[in-house]
Amino acid sequence: MKRVVAYIDGFNLYHAIDGLHDDRLKWVDLWKLSHSIVRHDNEKLSGVNYFSAYATWMPEKYERHRAYVKANQAMGVRAVLGNFKNKPASCRSCGKQWMQREEKETDVNIALAMVRDTFLDVFDRALLISADTDLSPAIRMIEHHAPHKEVFAVSPPNRHNLSRGLKHKLEITQGRILKCLLPHEVRDMNGKIVATIPDKYK
Repeated sequence: MKRVVAYIDGFNLYHAIDGLHDDRLKWVDLWKLSHSIVRHDNEKLSGVNYFSAYATWMPEKYERHRAYVKANQAMGVRAVLGNFKNKPASCRSCGKQWMQREEKETDVNIALAMVRDTFLDVFDRALLISADTDLSPAIRMIEHHAPHKEVFAVSPPNRHNLSRGLKHKLEITQGRILKCLLPHEVRDMNGKIVATIPDKYK
């Protein structure tokens, strides 16, 4: 059986789902979603990696995000968290300046993880769920140095036309996500509740 490992760009997927205007879909089971893409006749999902960062200055969103990460970790997902940094911005018309927050490290963390796992022989096929074309160099490196490995790029909903450089082979649909939602109460192996669906996602 070929080993499949998924690498999921958290905010890229989240914002695509947010564009579907159905908050239920944000409670998606990332292991189940990745497993739905596996070729079941000759492949086995051996790992799912989720890359994101906490917006700690927005308490409600922060708590929902923490619950979501805990829920997916209970399902076997590995979470790799970056951070936000302040970045100066300005208005071209009036010249007004301010500081805005920008997510950092996520695309670098994804690229490094994919390249590392390639050379450590962790997978035979990588599922990359993202529409971030900054990941294209990492894909090209893997294809050049390890042509026996496959990187299968998967587009979040309605993002395919915005990121043709990744050469997506599949686009996640709303229907696929609906079939891959987490239970309202997520329990660990001992039966203890580790996360509950936020009211906004019910």
